Amino acid sequence: MIPHGMALVWFGMNLLSGGGNDLMPSPDSIGQHPRQFEATVALDVACPYLLYLPGDYGRDEQRWPLILFLHGAGERGNNLELVKKHGLPRIIQNRTDFPFIVVSPQCPRGRWWDNRVLIALLDEIMARYAVDPERVYLTGLSMGGFGTWSLAIEHPDRFAAIAPVCGGGIPYLLDRIRHLPVWAFHGARDNVVPLFESKRMVDVLERMGGQARLTVYPEATHDSWTATYNNPKLYDWFLEHRRPGPSTNQQAP
Repeated sequence: MIPHGMALVWFGMNLLSGGGNDLMPSPDSIGQHPRQFEATVALDVACPYLLYLPGDYGRDEQRWPLILFLHGAGERGNNLELVKKHGLPRIIQNRTDFPFIVVSPQCPRGRWWDNRVLIALLDEIMARYAVDPERVYLTGLSMGGFGTWSLAIEHPDRFAAIAPVCGGGIPYLLDRIRHLPVWAFHGARDNVVPLFESKRMVDVLERMGGQARLTVYPEATHDSWTATYNNPKLYDWFLEHRRPGPSTNQQAP
């Protein structure tokens, strides 16, 4: 019997590349491809995801920065083509020169992002691929923007920087990520998630002495992600930050 509150995690098979360690992938795994992750984290979960590997991945012993991308509510389901509609997976779909490993999971229809599943998936990827544990970044749009705030607050020592897009969260928990660089984005005319949601998170973090900034697009409605993910400065900003101290897989209490 599993004691109440204990998470039993079982890591499943990477369906396209087989089991084992994938530090040296086959040539056809370069670029963005579908993968399947299965976990038991209180409940059985099948989590399809897109995995992007840069064109130079595996040519030497280099460890790569990683971006975990969380999509919005409209891309939920069991069809990974939906995940490519917006944001980072769309931009990198036909590229091999993007200098990050990118993991883009898909949330099941009718559900919200589950932090237990996301961290289990991140652990799996970091164990199988040549990821630099000090350069793991988190971003997401709309529902994924809310998920970005939530996952960072629950696991404040796992990421080097986060970029929530048109999201929001619980301000009184922000003390947990005062150390974490945050760059939030929002449309001034957003009629789905009000600008207030991002603004209050950044304002509270600033009052706490945190490292937060907010970019507001004056004419944008809910789609503040196209301009954000098309901006090379976002990725330069990510790479300016490293997670300090020794790597750890410990969850926040």
